[in-house]
Amino acid sequence: MTNKMVNESILWTNALTKQVNTGEQQLTILQNIDMQVDAGEAVAVIGASGSGKSTLLGLLAGLDVPTSGKVHLDGVDIFTLDEDERAALRSRVLGFVFQSFQLLPALSALENVMLPLELSGVSNAEIAAEKLLDRVGLSHRLHHYPKQLSGGEQQRVAIARAFATEPKMLLADEPTGNLDSATGIQIIELMFELNREHGTTLVLVTHDEALSQRCARQIRLADGKLVQ
Repeated sequence: MTNKMVNESILWTNALTKQVNTGEQQLTILQNIDMQVDAGEAVAVIGASGSGKSTLLGLLAGLDVPTSGKVHLDGVDIFTLDEDERAALRSRVLGFVFQSFQLLPALSALENVMLPLELSGVSNAEIAAEKLLDRVGLSHRLHHYPKQLSGGEQQRVAIARAFATEPKMLLADEPTGNLDSATGIQIIELMFELNREHGTTLVLVTHDEALSQRCARQIRLADGKLVQ
């Protein structure tokens, strides 16, 4: 990695490798991934199912630990940190949108969005959460629980929660994977609108080529390797 790349990039990896033991053999899921993402950039990570996309996203966030290699996020070598320190970095820098929404079922829409704000020590968490839910078109669903919401509504709550703490970077893993095509288009439009409004860096994992073209740059994985 050059000094220029390090200085300009909010995220970069060097020789990032992930292997797992299956009992009989060692399986390589990712091999020698070198990539960088500049602040404010929108990047799609694309590839077929099983190519290592979600594993890569987990490593970039420090949710998983590599077999070897480095990830630098917002100037920090994340695997020199312990688990608590990585969690603190995630809460400061990252927002997440998952295919499966990952809302807490015992909390209302409002409470799901308030939670990261409260954990960050924001004093007016309820007001801020209400504004975000209004922005994503759910001001009439504040006190509904996830099971009372449609898939599209749940993903809108998840997007509001992801942007709640004004993250520098949003990681989205197949955000339309559990939605019908019409709802998926609405969700993607909303996510890109918010991304522009907040000036957030976006890393979007998808197998959808058309969706990947919405990003300024595509990074393609095949069998755990980067394809140029």
